[in-house]
Amino acid sequence: MDTLNDLDRVEHNRVIWHSRRGMLELDIVLETFVKQYYQTLEPDQRLLYRRLLECDDQQLYDWFLKKKPAADTELASMIELILAYNRKT
Repeated sequence: MDTLNDLDRVEHNRVIWHSRRGMLELDIVLETFVKQYYQTLEPDQRLLYRRLLECDDQQLYDWFLKKKPAADTELASMIELILAYNRKT
C-alpha cells in the first residue's frame, strides 16, 4: 500500500465531498471539475480551489453565473479555470 497515494485519494475524496454544495448549478460545475481535473492541478492551485470552497454558496453562485465578479483576483482566476474546463466538457 502506497501511503502517498492513499493520502492523495483521501484528500481528493474530501475535496469532492466539500464540492457538493446543495445547489444543483454549483454541484454540476464543481463536482465535474473536481472529479476529473483536480488531481492534475499544481499544489498551489489545489490550495486555491480549497480556499474557493470556503466561500458561501451565494457568492459562488453569483461568481459562476457571472452576476458579480470575484474581487479576489486569485479566486477569479480559479473560477475562470473551472468555467473553461466545464465549457470543454
